[in-house]
Amino acid sequence: MRVRLARIMLVVALFGVFAACKRGENQGQIPLEDFFKSPEKEAFRLSPDGLHISYLADYKHYKNIYVMDVATGNSKRITSETDRGVGEHFWADNEEIIFMKEWKSDDTVRLYAINRDIPAVRNLLPPAVMRMRWVGPARVWNDELLVSLNLRDSSVFDVYRLHIKDCRMDMIARNPGNIAEWYTDMAGKLRLAVASDGETETLLYRETELSPFKPILSNNFKTAIQPIGFSGDHANRLFAISNAGRDKMALVSIDLKQGKEIASIFKSNDADIASAGYSNISGHVLNVVYDTWRPEHHFIDKRMGKIYADLRQQLKGYEIEIAETDTAQNRFIIYTYTDSNPGSAYYYDAPEKKLLKLADNNPALKGKQLSHMKPVRYTNRSGIKINGYLTLPKNSSGHRVPVVVIPHNGPWKRDTWGFNTEVQFLANRGYGVFQVNYQGSTGYGKHFWTAGFKEWGGKIQQDITDGVHWLIKEGVADPDRIGIYGAGFGGFCALYGACFNSDLYACAASYSGVTNLFTFMKEIPPYYKPYQRMYFEMVGSPTADADYFRSISPVFHADKIKKPLFIAQGGKDNRSNVNETNQFVKEIKKKGTPISYMIKEDEGHFFRKEQHRLEFYRKLESFFNANLKK
Repeated sequence: MRVRLARIMLVVALFGVFAACKRGENQGQIPLEDFFKSPEKEAFRLSPDGLHISYLADYKHYKNIYVMDVATGNSKRITSETDRGVGEHFWADNEEIIFMKEWKSDDTVRLYAINRDIPAVRNLLPPAVMRMRWVGPARVWNDELLVSLNLRDSSVFDVYRLHIKDCRMDMIARNPGNIAEWYTDMAGKLRLAVASDGETETLLYRETELSPFKPILSNNFKTAIQPIGFSGDHANRLFAISNAGRDKMALVSIDLKQGKEIASIFKSNDADIASAGYSNISGHVLNVVYDTWRPEHHFIDKRMGKIYADLRQQLKGYEIEIAETDTAQNRFIIYTYTDSNPGSAYYYDAPEKKLLKLADNNPALKGKQLSHMKPVRYTNRSGIKINGYLTLPKNSSGHRVPVVVIPHNGPWKRDTWGFNTEVQFLANRGYGVFQVNYQGSTGYGKHFWTAGFKEWGGKIQQDITDGVHWLIKEGVADPDRIGIYGAGFGGFCALYGACFNSDLYACAASYSGVTNLFTFMKEIPPYYKPYQRMYFEMVGSPTADADYFRSISPVFHADKIKKPLFIAQGGKDNRSNVNETNQFVKEIKKKGTPISYMIKEDEGHFFRKEQHRLEFYRKLESFFNANLKK
């Protein structure tokens, strides 16, 4: 067993110093491969006793599991996967490791176990077409692992107790059709569930696994209650992050018998609580994290606060994320980074106050002079304050620079301060990078988030446009050299900008971007059916909002695109239909508008293969060089 902590952050004041330089071009270009090649070592995990560390590294071009003995520093490879790499993994106990293989876009789940000293892989799941979700937290109790599978019915997930020694599997909870999430108590007993009809979410509770689930709290989905864990002091109390009765998400305690919130433990007036560190051993909340313009932290557990303070002393100038701990909470895996440094992974022995570096997150960028990420704020056309980030090229004057606007994906999850490889790559190539947390972004409270509902072509785009005009007015952006680029929903924004704001942008680039809202909603997987009505309220209904969908879906407005366009997509993308994209590209070509189209038939939503990712960024670099450096 082990304790998983949420990220715990340290922020130091950063001051951007920019020397005058014509057009803001970076004088020292870093090779593209140095930014985007896969890490040499990653995904470090700590055994429950803290004596061994597992991690992923390449073997014959695929990620495999290696195990390091902390005492000797010696490592050995324990898997030899060559059909596809290892994806997620964790320690079941001090000997066994559970792992999943990397997904393919049309594949089913593959779950395995292996002993660190006996490298014989065991398949834990039957060879059936199904998907899997962890029943939180992902850990093993007495050689048993709880998982939810849509094995019986593709649209619902039942809960199974999986015996990792002999691979037996027993269903312990049958989904009646509306359960979206399942949760265990500290002993691994299934005692909490969240039901949804798409609009109303209901918290279900039972005192024992022999008791029936009973509804205790119901709210519209906009009022969120996110379970963190059961209290170690009170068997019928739950820690949760909730915005019930308030605008901002707060850390609260809920009495499950009474079905009501009994205490607000911590809240911020400036931002939602984003995450909470919780001990599966003690049943206590250790810390919370929230983002203003930077990550902020508040410690509830005094000992963990002292451990963090020592790390801050030893790793001055870095953000600190405690990612893993042993059962005794004495040994830790931590990660560091800044906005301009990808940072490193460390093993930390708290009683000895000793740090051991495990790996640099990107050795190729170590010591390189990269750019700082500056928080910005402007007022939109409705008088609402909009936050974002501006990253300028190193040694830039910050005056009339070419700018790439990058709307975030989601579309809800906000951009945060930290190391962003794409941003640093573009800044290194001489571009200012502008990121906007438009209305609809999370982190700023319920009102700000819901203001973006059914606004894919409205307030969201207006906030982005207003931000670009603000950059021009401030003299930062050269109005003739502004491009827009994004992935997923950000790709939709780029295509929308090309269709409806072509006078504002010199070019646009879309990576796996949504082109047709009808298709996007139609291809929602069957296991998301409980959330369908919620999606209709957030995005729109293909029937009730058909005119709106047609008016903003780029696929119907190819004739409006006048500026150069770059589109990249996987042939198996289940979010954006490749046939529609092909037709969209043909229509643009008919008009003679310059367009570059990159398609990889064996890829899904975003490119997984390193060679394809590198090819994509080479094409993106060439595209912006041709259109923004004239």
